[in-house]
Amino acid sequence: MSTGYLLSIVEIGGYPDFTMLYKSKGFQVDTANSMRKAIKILKRSRPDVIVAEFNFQSDFRDRTSSLESLMAAIQGYPDTRVIVFYEKEQRQQLDRLLAVYDVYQIMQFPVNKQQFEQILERIKQEIE
Repeated sequence: MSTGYLLSIVEIGGYPDFTMLYKSKGFQVDTANSMRKAIKILKRSRPDVIVAEFNFQSDFRDRTSSLESLMAAIQGYPDTRVIVFYEKEQRQQLDRLLAVYDVYQIMQFPVNKQQFEQILERIKQEIE
């Protein structure tokens, strides 16, 4: 039985596909392979959880990454929990984003699957 809706945004990847984990926790899952596609999905749905990567893009003048566009798009969704995966080397740039936007959880690569599973379980309990 599905207990929530999760949007997984995998732009670069390089980590395990967690789709089966999401489903085992009872989430209906949509996956987008670009932030542009994710924002399109957000126009027609309101996920309980968004799992996304922080990918610092130094060529952006006014923001650190396309994740900022997503965060701006969900400002009207206060109950959506955002989990962000990031590279250790990009923590300083991520902190700039975190100073402006609230996220539910950040997880450094490599993602600890057991810890991630516990976070998903906690979210599942919160939304039931």
